[in-house]
Amino acid sequence: MNGLGGLNKSENGVVLGLVQLKLPNVVTKDDLAAQTARIVELVGKARRNMGTMDLVVFPEYALHGLSMDINPEIMCTMDGPEVAAFKQACIDNAIWGCFSIMELNPGGMPYNSGLIIDDEGEVRLYYRKMHPWVPVEPWEPGDQGIPVCDGPNGSKIALIICHDGMFPEMARECAYKGAEIMIRTAGYTAPIRDSWKFTNQSNAFCNLMATANVCMCGSDGTFDSMGEGMICNFDGAVIAHGTSGRADEIITAEIRPDLIREARTGWGVENNPYQFGHRGYVAVKGGAQDCPYTYMTDLAAGQYRLPWEDEVKVTDGTDFGFPAPTRLYGETKKDAAE
Repeated sequence: MNGLGGLNKSENGVVLGLVQLKLPNVVTKDDLAAQTARIVELVGKARRNMGTMDLVVFPEYALHGLSMDINPEIMCTMDGPEVAAFKQACIDNAIWGCFSIMELNPGGMPYNSGLIIDDEGEVRLYYRKMHPWVPVEPWEPGDQGIPVCDGPNGSKIALIICHDGMFPEMARECAYKGAEIMIRTAGYTAPIRDSWKFTNQSNAFCNLMATANVCMCGSDGTFDSMGEGMICNFDGAVIAHGTSGRADEIITAEIRPDLIREARTGWGVENNPYQFGHRGYVAVKGGAQDCPYTYMTDLAAGQYRLPWEDEVKVTDGTDFGFPAPTRLYGETKKDAAE
């Protein structure tokens, strides 16, 4: 049930619009300004397209394209003109928006960042991608965890980016912090299509959480992105799916956070977020609340190591033209040079 894509919005509903944005080719500051204007234009299209829409979501790389260019001239800052334009677009169209920027980082490589801005132009959520798509992406690993914000109509929203969604721990962290809707923005190309679909569904079902997922779309002359706007209900069912591959199409559906809350509190069978921390509660009061997972305890202790660690062949980005890094995580460029 998706309320005919959000046309019939219910009292407790949140209507989402996922923009399968045409993949741009951004090289210069003028290109960046033109693409900013294009995104602002599509915020307006989203509002005109559906008066019930609460939140419009743009894919990862919506502003910069897939070139992986780290030229400081086209990187963004939180107080720069691009973010200011997105804020104004949300105000002008009385709509929430989710946007992607490549964020200047004087101390290291740029961050791949995502923003949720409310209908009054306030940044409600600011996230830096935790798991850049190695070995292809040069971005600094995110350092601020996974935030959750209050969203439209009383919802709780989290944002992760692309490759983040291939790690079930990311979606579980969103749910653990209270997210009822998890947005996943991406620039994925066609080879990832099947993995994209089943992880979007499993992230939803395993966490009793709606997922709203969208990629860039079309070609920039080199890369072909797939669109695949996809909204999954908390039981894993796909309630909207952009299968046409049509660039700039907006995929819409209504999500019911109240039903998600009902499932999380009322389900017995398959209430996975609760049962994960209360193993075997039928047998023992409250269930076992230990941590029997070696990979978790090793990671927390800084000792994560795979049995096949020494045989892993790709451990940096040199095969994709990036120099082998020498700076340790947490070090700035200045620290590493001294």
